[in-house]
Amino acid sequence: MAASGLDRGWLAELIPAASRYAPDFLTPAPSGPAPALEQELAAVTATPADRVRRDLEHLGQHQGRLGPRLRALHADPRGRLARVAEEAAAFWELALSPYWARIRALLDADVLYRARQSAEHGAVRLLTDLDPQADWDGVALRLAPARSRQRALSREAAGPGLLLIPSAFKASGLSTRVAPPDPPQLVYPARGAGSLWETRSRTASAALAVVLGRSRSTLLAELDSPASTTELADRTGLSPARVSQCLTALRDAGLASAHRAGRTVLYARTTAAEALLAAAAEAPGGAGGRPNQAPGRGPG
Repeated sequence: MAASGLDRGWLAELIPAASRYAPDFLTPAPSGPAPALEQELAAVTATPADRVRRDLEHLGQHQGRLGPRLRALHADPRGRLARVAEEAAAFWELALSPYWARIRALLDADVLYRARQSAEHGAVRLLTDLDPQADWDGVALRLAPARSRQRALSREAAGPGLLLIPSAFKASGLSTRVAPPDPPQLVYPARGAGSLWETRSRTASAALAVVLGRSRSTLLAELDSPASTTELADRTGLSPARVSQCLTALRDAGLASAHRAGRTVLYARTTAAEALLAAAAEAPGGAGGRPNQAPGRGPG
C-alpha cells in the first residue's frame, strides 16, 4: 500500500486514523442491495458542492485544520472529486478486490439471517439483536450510550426508512450516518466476521453422513454462509453437477433454501438444518460425544 502512495493521498487525509469522523459524502446511500463499484463512485462524484464543503468543514473541526489538498477540494469540489474517486478505485483493486468474494459471502449470509430473523420474530428482535447498544421499544430506536449532544431525530426529518448495513471490518458497536434527504444508516458488525479468514472445515458430522450421505452432509456443513454451486464445488472437490443434485435433494427435504443475488443463486441452510446439525453434534455418535457402539462390534 505504501508503494502505491495511497497512504499519502486523498483518502488518507479524508479518513485519518486518529479521527472518529469520515465525511458523509464518501458513503452515499446505496442505490440497491448490491450496487456496483462504478455506481458508488458515480454517486460520490455527483455529490453537491455545498454538501462536500459542509462535510469538510465538519472534518476540519475534528482535526483542527484542513491540509492543502482538502482545502483545494473545498474550493473546487466538482473539479477534485474525480481524483478522490480514482484513488478509491485504486484502493479497491489493491486492498479489497482479491478478497471480495469471501467478504461478499459473509455479508450476504448476514443479510439472509437478518431477513429470516425479521420474518420469524419481527422488527424488535431484529433491531435489538444487532448490538447491545440498540434498543427498540416499538416507537423509537435508541442507541446507548446516549448521544447527549444530538437531538432526537423524527421520521420526517430523518428521510425515508432505515438502512441496516453489515460490516466485515467493524469489530463492535454501531455507527450511524444521518444526512437527509438520504435515509439514516446504521452500520453494525456482520455475524461471523471474526472467523472471516479462518480455514473452513470440510469434515461433516459422521452421524449425519450415515443418514444423508457424505456429499449431502459435507455440503450442509459448508453452508455456514450462503454459497453458489460453483463456490461449493470449489470448496468440497465435488463436481458442479453433483453439488447441484445434492442441493436439490436438500431443498426438497427443507434443509436448504435458494436466494437470488443479482445473477447468482446462493444456497443457505434453513432453521431445520441448523437444528439437525446441532442435534448431530450433541448426539453420542456425533462430533460432541463418543460413538455409541454395540459390544463386540466396530462401526459399520
